[in-house]
Amino acid sequence: MDTVTVKGMKFKAFVVKDSFNRQAQQFKNKIIDALGKLGVSEDQTYVPLEQFALKNAPAFAEWFMEGRRLYCSYSLSKKYVENLYVVLQVISGQVEAVLSGEKEIHDFINEFTEDEDIVEQRKAARETLGLNEDEKDMVVINKRYKDLAKEHHPDTPTGNVEKFKAVNRAHKTLRKELE
Repeated sequence: MDTVTVKGMKFKAFVVKDSFNRQAQQFKNKIIDALGKLGVSEDQTYVPLEQFALKNAPAFAEWFMEGRRLYCSYSLSKKYVENLYVVLQVISGQVEAVLSGEKEIHDFINEFTEDEDIVEQRKAARETLGLNEDEKDMVVINKRYKDLAKEHHPDTPTGNVEKFKAVNRAHKTLRKELE
């Protein structure tokens, strides 16, 4: 069976066979329950459901904790319900790490803290690297990053400090999204 690795966590990939919308609802409820173990109330949690869980769409969960906006998304699977499953696995795994003492709560918060405009930042990062707006292959992203970093490195004749910094920020933004 295929495995998925996200944020250093490895787990079995979920394969949808039936009851797609019902399973998406169950995943949403489990995300809310997992976050509840850390004191996040249901009204501080937002997990939108697609009308058709088989649709090719990204899934995300957003919640507020200690005055900060936290966010987890996944979009590499072909179906929304499979993407939501990955979000559930990541959040549940990280919550369990906090509860077991493997991870401090402030590390959990820092790992999931995202800006309100993260979607726009990711789009701009792809533009900075000269990638298609739907590029998700880290091999392609890393290659383009390395090429541009070499080109704009301040120690080279064609170096440009500001472009070099922008390329690094763009790569960091996409790496956080996809790894």
